[in-house]
Amino acid sequence: MVQVQQVSSRIFTLANVISVVRLMSIPVFLVLVINDQLLAAFILLLAAVLTDFVDGMIARAMNQITRLGQFLDPFADRLFIAATVIALAIQDVVPWWFVAAVMLRDALLGVGGLVMSRYGAATLPVKWWGKVATFGMLFVLPLFFLGAVFEPIGAATNTVAWVLAVAVVVLYWVVGFSYLFDAIAVARKAKRQGSESSGSVGVSSKESDERKTERFRPVGDS
Repeated sequence: MVQVQQVSSRIFTLANVISVVRLMSIPVFLVLVINDQLLAAFILLLAAVLTDFVDGMIARAMNQITRLGQFLDPFADRLFIAATVIALAIQDVVPWWFVAAVMLRDALLGVGGLVMSRYGAATLPVKWWGKVATFGMLFVLPLFFLGAVFEPIGAATNTVAWVLAVAVVVLYWVVGFSYLFDAIAVARKAKRQGSESSGSVGVSSKESDERKTERFRPVGDS
C-alpha cells in the first residue's frame, strides 16, 4: 500500500533551507562567470544540481513536504537554469537563441500559472516527463560548462551536449505546452463551477423571495 504524505504549511524545514541556499547562490554563480572564474562557477553549479535532488529526498524521507517547498524547488530550478544558459552565452559557449529557447518556455509556464491563479485554481501535479526534461537540462548545462572549463575536451563534450540539448529543448517545450493546456482546462473547469454555483445561489434567492411574497400577500389579492 502506497503511503500518501501530507503537504504541510510549515516554512522552516531543512528541505526549504536548502532550496533557499540554492536560490541565494545564483548571484554568486553569475559573478564568478563574469569574472572568468569558471572552475569555481562549475563546482557551484554541480553543487546546485546535487542539492536539487537532495532537498526532494530529504523532504520525502523526513515528511517535510510543504506548500512553500513545492513552490521554491521548481522556482530555484528555473532560475538556476536561466542563470546557467545566460552564463554560457556570456562565455560564447552557446548562442543567444538557445537562451531564448529555454527562457521563453519558462515564460510559457508563467503564463499558465497566471491563468490558474486568475481563477483561484490549485497548482498542477508534476508530470514524470516534466521531471525528465528538467533532469535533462540539469545534465546538459553542466556538460556544456565542462567543455568551457577544460578546453582540451571541449570539442567532444560540446558535441555530445548539443545532441542532447536539442532533444531536451524539444521535450522542454512539449512539456511546457502540456502544462499550459492543463492550466487552461483547470481554469475553465473552475470558471464553469463558479458560474454554476452563482446560478444556484441566484435560484435559491429567487425562490426565497417568492415564498416571502406568498406568506405576506393580503387576502383577496389572488
